[in-house]
Amino acid sequence: MPAYRLAIFDFDGTLADSAEWGFGVMNDMARRHGYRVIDDAEREHLRGRPNHEIIQALGVPLWKLPFIVADFRRLAAENAAKIPLFPFAAAHLDRLRGAGVIVAIASSNSRSTIERILGPAAELVVDFACGASLFGKAPKFHGLMRRHRVAPEQTVAIGDEERDVTAAREAGIASIAVSWGLSRREALEAAHPTAIVDAPAELERLILAGPGPAP
Repeated sequence: MPAYRLAIFDFDGTLADSAEWGFGVMNDMARRHGYRVIDDAEREHLRGRPNHEIIQALGVPLWKLPFIVADFRRLAAENAAKIPLFPFAAAHLDRLRGAGVIVAIASSNSRSTIERILGPAAELVVDFACGASLFGKAPKFHGLMRRHRVAPEQTVAIGDEERDVTAAREAGIASIAVSWGLSRREALEAAHPTAIVDAPAELERLILAGPGPAP
């Protein structure tokens, strides 16, 4: 029996290698919406910082955020074919399902875009909680647990950003941070997840066997 019955994955940066595409359109979005254009050095400096710090650094007026988010989601939908899954993703999800894990995705991205990027692997995902939310991911985690009647201690959230760890803590569930996504490892360590992993095989082992000591 797996250590966690419900594994809730973030999508962008965790299952999909979307960071480079996102960074690639960042300055085009800046010109269109009137916030600061940045160079590669500043982009690297901002990598993995909390959203409010990035918004402040770029000089984005808060009233523009809904329009920027909507525009970004539209571009992601139009460019889904250019955003690849990480090579391990489909086989990883298949093995988890085979072991009896309920696989879900919670993301601010749209379900239709995620399913297009997943391709045939979308059939391996039991449930989706998608779309932007003013309240973050914690309510999405609670909703998934209620729908599948899984207790918090049997649930784990997997993501590549500090906000994924924070939302898991708010929902009272374990968190596994992956180091191959958007955030730097030191930023993930500062968020204090249940565990941090550097390789997909390590992630799979933790979901199936449970975590060791927290970092």
